[in-house]
This record gives sequence, structure tokens and C-alpha cells, in this order.
Amino acid sequence: MTGMRYVDDVVTLEFDVEKCTGCQQCTLVCPHRVFEMRGDRAALVDRDACIECGACARNCAFDAIHVRPGVGCASAIIASWFGGRAEPCCG
Repeated sequence: MTGMRYVDDVVTLEFDVEKCTGCQQCTLVCPHRVFEMRGDRAALVDRDACIECGACARNCAFDAIHVRPGVGCASAIIASWFGGRAEPCCG
């Protein structure tokens, strides 16, 4: 999904394709279609579209997905507001 962007490269989402069993739960619950099935496993296709809701990680019974809900994009944007920066920054 292109077009839905807040800040690039700040999402805490991690995906271990080796642990993926192809259960498809991440593709079913992700509201921004960050994952899609490619063959018999999920693939992380648009990491920066992740809104860190945590639905994928909560529904992955195989511990292939980790995300700290609500800390990436939101944190960068809020920090820029309070830090007086024109552009959001993770650092």
C-alpha cells in the first residue's frame, strides 16, 4: 500500500520469515496490508505503512512478528512537535 505514510524508517515492526508457517493471520488482520502471501509464507511488503497497532504480532502464534505498538511514527511526530523541529525525527 503506497500513499499511507507518516515518517519513513521509524516503525518498530520486525518479521522473521524463517519462523513464518504461512498461517495467513498477519495478512488477514493488518489494516494497512503490510503483509501479503508469497508462495507458502507471508512477506513483509510495505513496512513503512505499519501503524504499529500490534494486531499482526498478537495473532502470530509462531512468534515471527514483533512490534512495539504505537512508538514509531507517533513518537517521531510528537517529538517533533515538542522539540520544535520542522520535520519528524526518530533520534
